[in-house]
Amino acid sequence: MSVKLRLQRHGKKGKPFYWLVAADARAKRDGKFLEKVGIYNPNTNPATVDLDVDAAVKWLENGAQPTDTARNILSKKGVMLKYHLLGGVRKGALTEEQAEEKFKAWISEKEGKLQAEKDGVNAEVEVAKAKALEAEKEVNAKREADAAAAKAEAEAAVKAEEEAANAEVSEEGAAEESAEA
Repeated sequence: MSVKLRLQRHGKKGKPFYWLVAADARAKRDGKFLEKVGIYNPNTNPATVDLDVDAAVKWLENGAQPTDTARNILSKKGVMLKYHLLGGVRKGALTEEQAEEKFKAWISEKEGKLQAEKDGVNAEVEVAKAKALEAEKEVNAKREADAAAAKAEAEAAVKAEEEAANAEVSEEGAAEESAEA
């Protein structure tokens, strides 16, 4: 029986997430599996991968073949590196302590890069929010200025009408006085 490490789709339409499973190569994509090795969620930014590294290495040592996408995920989480280092230990090129030290150094470096990426994404979001807030403040200030100008124009128009009415009344009064005289 040949075993594959592959993705099993879950979630709803348009919002998939995947289980990384060890399954018989003849089984359906979302069918029966031997062991759940991890979870991959591409909907988050950056994508979330929760993986049991030791279980994945165990399956690789027992001859399981990862699919292309599963291999990429395993590589990003260091499973392929650990498998490679354990091959060196079996051949006698490394001691187990050296292999574990190299793996931990790689993991710490990778976590630093991932944290920097998350910080970069968060910073981009904050900058976008700040720009949107500034644009909204500009729009609001313009609206307030336009409203104040319209109000001033309306007041000026009312005042002009009142003055015109007063001038008309005084003209009528002057006309009546001249007519009486």
